[in-house]
Amino acid sequence: MEKLTDIELISIEATDPKPRSFANDATAILIQEDDIETPYGNMHVAIQGDRSKQAILTFHDIGLNHVTCFQGFFSFGEMQPLLRSFCVYHVNAPGQEEGALHLKPEQDVLGNPESLGNRFVYPTMDQLAEGVHCVVEHYGLKSIVGFGVGAGANILSRYELAHHDRVDSLVLVNATASQAGWIEWGYQKMNSWYLFSGQLTNFTEEYLLWHWFGKKTRWESHDLIACFQDYVKSINAQNLALFIESYLKRSDHGIVREMDPMRKVSARTIRCRSLMLVGDDSPHIDDVVEMNGRMLPEETDFIKLADCGGMPLEEQPGKVCEAFRLFLQGMGYVPSLVQQRSVAGAVHTQLQHDLETRTTPAVC
Repeated sequence: MEKLTDIELISIEATDPKPRSFANDATAILIQEDDIETPYGNMHVAIQGDRSKQAILTFHDIGLNHVTCFQGFFSFGEMQPLLRSFCVYHVNAPGQEEGALHLKPEQDVLGNPESLGNRFVYPTMDQLAEGVHCVVEHYGLKSIVGFGVGAGANILSRYELAHHDRVDSLVLVNATASQAGWIEWGYQKMNSWYLFSGQLTNFTEEYLLWHWFGKKTRWESHDLIACFQDYVKSINAQNLALFIESYLKRSDHGIVREMDPMRKVSARTIRCRSLMLVGDDSPHIDDVVEMNGRMLPEETDFIKLADCGGMPLEEQPGKVCEAFRLFLQGMGYVPSLVQQRSVAGAVHTQLQHDLETRTTPAVC
């Protein structure tokens, strides 16, 4: 007969969970951090893993950096067996790394006459893509697996269009291939106006949280939102304003889904294997669907994650990790690595079949 103390759970001690933070994690092993000087500004690069392994190159979204965008996901327990076969190069846009100082006009190496004024001339999206190429050349990387979120996905897809031979595959989260719409332009223009003055207003904070998470997650995941609310206060407002301005002025990719076999050879399109991810409650879902419609169906896998907002790496890391593993195995990487967790049967079976046979899935 069980003891009364065991039945009433008196012997069990309750502990409060540790609050979320972006403090250095013992599992996030960085072997080095470098500031790479490029013709388009200095890019801070953090390297995680064995440099003799295949390279994964990441690029973050607006308002984030390699820590706030990728630390949680790449420190996730189920990612560790996968990362033993790769080396991750986290690239930060100029002035967006943690503790970055104000970008000053004299730091502008682009030779623009506007830099003689009182504002640093920030590189365009295409120039940031060329900056990525400078990083790839600096480390002597023969090919990369690109992993971009939001603005970072836009930059890495531009890099693939310009340097297809250096990109083995792409993972694009909340990606867009089109110009900014009028609504986005209006909100972001107001944000950049506030940020240029050094102010981080409630309006800007709310917009960034919406841009990262969307409405549903914004009001349901209180611990996650509280963590990013604390982080927002430490952002270098002026540097972020410059990045936002550059993202707002982005040009259309000009890619098309050409079905005619003769025209397909010369059509402008992303030709590497690509995995496109978006949450079903993401504020960017329309942009992702539109871009997916312009990609080659035989080279593109599209996944919509259920119960997820605008930041799948934080909200559904287990599902993203599983999709990423299956995608890499479809490319011939880590063939012997087995899944470390059970996934809902029907969804997992369909996803595994689609990725291994390289078809275009529609997973919800």
